[in-house]
Amino acid sequence: MQLGTRWTVGDSPPVGLPDVVVAAVRTAEDELAAEDVDTRDWRWTLTWLERRPVIELDDGTVITYNPVSDTATIRQHDADEAPTDDD
Repeated sequence: MQLGTRWTVGDSPPVGLPDVVVAAVRTAEDELAAEDVDTRDWRWTLTWLERRPVIELDDGTVITYNPVSDTATIRQHDADEAPTDDD
């Protein structure tokens, strides 16, 4: 069994994440910094689902990993978007 963890935006992600996931975290953080978003109190939450990392930021941004294609997908929360049955 693999447990998740939390870490503050800007800190190093947990060891053992695929490189492409770490790169996705950095990309999301860089975009927030470019928009001058105050993320001092924001944290990432790592959860393992079926041995795959799922990472969520306090603002609702979610990063998922596809081990078949070794890719990470960033889905950013849109406050103007109405929730759907898929959410």
